[in-house]
Amino acid sequence: MSPAEAESRVAHLVAAARKAGADAADAVYFRNQSTEVQVRLGQLEDVGRSDGEEIGLRLFVGKRSASVSSSDLSTDALTALVERAAAMAREAPEDDYAGLAPADRLLTGDAVPIDGDDGEDPSPAALRERAQAAEEAARGIAGVTNSEGAGASAGRTIMALATSTGFARASVTSGYGCSASVIAGTGATMQRDYAYHSTRHLSDLEEAGAIGRRAGERAIARLNPGKLASGPMPVVYDPRVGTSLIGHLAGAITGGAIARRTSFLLGKLEEQVFARGVTIRDDPHRPRGLRSRAFDGEGLPTAPLDLVADGVLTTWLLDSASARQLGLAPTGHAARGGSGAPGAGTSNLYLAPGTHTVDELIGDIALGVYVTELIGQGVNGITGDYSRGASGFAIRDGKLAEPVAEITIAGNLAEMFLHLTPADDLEFRRAMDVPTVRIDGMIVAGA
Repeated sequence: MSPAEAESRVAHLVAAARKAGADAADAVYFRNQSTEVQVRLGQLEDVGRSDGEEIGLRLFVGKRSASVSSSDLSTDALTALVERAAAMAREAPEDDYAGLAPADRLLTGDAVPIDGDDGEDPSPAALRERAQAAEEAARGIAGVTNSEGAGASAGRTIMALATSTGFARASVTSGYGCSASVIAGTGATMQRDYAYHSTRHLSDLEEAGAIGRRAGERAIARLNPGKLASGPMPVVYDPRVGTSLIGHLAGAITGGAIARRTSFLLGKLEEQVFARGVTIRDDPHRPRGLRSRAFDGEGLPTAPLDLVADGVLTTWLLDSASARQLGLAPTGHAARGGSGAPGAGTSNLYLAPGTHTVDELIGDIALGVYVTELIGQGVNGITGDYSRGASGFAIRDGKLAEPVAEITIAGNLAEMFLHLTPADDLEFRRAMDVPTVRIDGMIVAGA
């Protein structure tokens, strides 16, 4: 199905809902196509091809609403879908806050180009070659003794959204990935690590050998870990795990969490929640970004926004329902899948780089820990209490030292944010990106 056909399909479904008596409705369509190849120890292990469609309808009768979805897009199935949604809505409880996005806020005119689809379609043979190259490079690192496999993937997603207030748009994005996971050492001393990269354009995907070598080198570096003495000390987060910190921020400032009063940042809007100089930006317009989008899940235009500016929390992430509940305006952060009402979420979220190099960031640490892996959940979104299992490397006299494992790092996110210092090594590789970050005053429980 082409984007134009997808757009027409959701517009027709909305029209059918109105004809069935709905006061308002919106519909969303997704088609996901993907090919994945897995290899292990040089041999092909799996080839998978998926091609799935889903359409979702949200229908309003007065203040009552219902959401339904179907993977059967036949005329009969969609007719039954509309009838079922209308019947469900009439029996649903009233909700004063539910409804479509305000019509005067919908995206009009040309959409911001995000360059999300390159039109490529690599063959399974090409994907296999990429996966094998990654694994061979990883296994070529001295000390790597086994492999959990390597993979390469390619896919394309068509998304369309229509509302009874006149919005109808579609978008297409491509996606490519390559990963490797290997084991170093033998017996009880074995250690595992991995590396991966994902992009919108195939030409931007990192060379497979570099991904594999990084996986192997990471596994070797973890061999023979020790433990740290317990106590308060600086904790430095590697970028691949530091992203979880801004993930906790995003979860705490969604409109739903604020409206339910279940966030440790409740009441902190326009207050200092990070140190001065810290900026955290959501950028839905980054060309080729993994979560770039011209419009949100309700049809509102998106725009780059500093969620934190000079350490000050500037906004909540609001869909229309949570905005009404809080007496505010939606922020263009609505996100949704094929079924259910929209929620709120970020696009390409990142912590802006600081002014210190990584060496400068750790140079004055007499004893600390550099974290490369986090284990377990251990985060209370209501209180901000934070306790995670971790492994990585000791920092001794300003330098990375021996690997460490089986430690716990603990603190409270509100205090951790205020004591966070970013380095200058930001790279855009994920949907959430941070440079290396240091947090002073955390509690480490080791030996």
